Amino acid sequence: MKSIENMVLSRIYGRGKGFVFSSADFIDEFRDNNIDKALSELTKQGKIRRIIRGLYDYPKYSELLQQPLSPDIEQIAQALARKFRWRIEPSGDTALNLLKLSTQVPGRYIYHSDGPNRSYEIGNTTLEFKKTVLKEIGFKYSISGLIVAALKSLGKNHIDENVITTLQNQIDPKMCSKILKDTKTVTGWIYDAIKQICKDER
Repeated sequence: MKSIENMVLSRIYGRGKGFVFSSADFIDEFRDNNIDKALSELTKQGKIRRIIRGLYDYPKYSELLQQPLSPDIEQIAQALARKFRWRIEPSGDTALNLLKLSTQVPGRYIYHSDGPNRSYEIGNTTLEFKKTVLKEIGFKYSISGLIVAALKSLGKNHIDENVITTLQNQIDPKMCSKILKDTKTVTGWIYDAIKQICKDER
């Protein structure tokens, strides 16, 4: 069992701090009951953190606050989507909040989904999935979906230099070429904005 724990932990560490996951992320490599036991033991050892039943993260740590940071909502949403094989897309307000384009402090994050209506309490935050027809789906990278949803929510006439700069600050420059390729079929004005965001990193 110890070797399985070490192998699972190695996979987790390889994804970096902030990674949120369930046993479903390791099912191709290990037997289901072995994964659950390993994750339970790693939680007891304090090497990973249990967020809700069946969902864990490798928490980021704040040197300033001297404590682990709260789990990332977008990572949680993506982990649940992988676990239940849902396709999801963020609502406009959720995308704006996650990308720091809104000053409101949200108590609820909403994702559209082709799965059932579900709601999860994450600390003081509610993560809600609403069954609906998905319009902007099929992106390979979750950041692509966030950017597209945020830009659509703002509207063409509200994309200014401040929006572009804010989004540039939220994106890993190494992702720009991937995002440009990932979003090339979206509406023209949205793709033009994405090209502006990534103009210095192509």
